[in-house]
Amino acid sequence: MNLEQYLPVILFVVIGMTVGVMPQIIGYILGPNRPYGAKNSPYECGFEAFGDARMKFDVRYYLIAILFILFDLETALLFPWAVTLKELGLYGFFVGLEFVTLLTIGFVYMWLKGALDWE
Repeated sequence: MNLEQYLPVILFVVIGMTVGVMPQIIGYILGPNRPYGAKNSPYECGFEAFGDARMKFDVRYYLIAILFILFDLETALLFPWAVTLKELGLYGFFVGLEFVTLLTIGFVYMWLKGALDWE
């Protein structure tokens, strides 16, 4: 095995790490450090912090977040399908239609089960 083949990969990793880490180091060294009471105080949306920062979130929050990510990713899959629709032909159109139909059935099911209701 010839190690010269790995030189571009090693250079790519080194340059990537340098570009990612060097601005942080330069900012830490050259950046101003003038802490004061108001700057170091915790705040939430411009208000003084109230309540415990480690409070438990309602499960519905996570459910809505997961459903959003799920439908967002599934919708993102429609873009490559739409771009290659001419090459896929009628069969590709019906496969995409089946995918959208399953998405719609899942969405209606979640809606009827109340998964999207916040209260």
